[in-house]
Amino acid sequence: MDLTKVILVDELDNAVGSCEKLAAHKEGLLHRAFSVFIFNSKGEMLLQQRAMEKYHSGGLWTNACCSHPAEGEDLASAAHRRLKEEMGFDTDVEKVFDFVYKASFENGLTEYEFDHVFIGYYDEAIHANREEVMDYCYKSLDEIRASLSTHPHRYTAWFQLAFPKIEQWWLLRQAQSVE
Repeated sequence: MDLTKVILVDELDNAVGSCEKLAAHKEGLLHRAFSVFIFNSKGEMLLQQRAMEKYHSGGLWTNACCSHPAEGEDLASAAHRRLKEEMGFDTDVEKVFDFVYKASFENGLTEYEFDHVFIGYYDEAIHANREEVMDYCYKSLDEIRASLSTHPHRYTAWFQLAFPKIEQWWLLRQAQSVE
């Protein structure tokens, strides 16, 4: 499994080739990615603060984990792999939606991703990989929304875009469970 490459895709997520990961980010090429959001039984979301050594967005807060699937690796397997690598645990996840975003960074890199979003639930011990994660915590959606409003610069670009979609999904799910 070659994790140094990303899968290039079109706007419909059809694979159109592959490229070395850093080159794709330097050239701003659209590629396949995934993001995993984890909730505990209190309905709080797990956030991680990215390690300072990450190639972009170091020190910023974001969802439980995110990455790119390898060629030939299905998205759910990649989500499980990365969750274990970054946060030191695994749990069932389900894909809930996808979206495309583009964000440029001060270091000249660009994230242009077709992002598949997965949700999972977890209440057990977390064993974060300190090479990937500087800190982590669970926060309520209200706390996150307030913090995003007053301090958006503390969060990754993709988290700022994904959070309203996750919040909408969560509220719809809560409403459906009451019915």
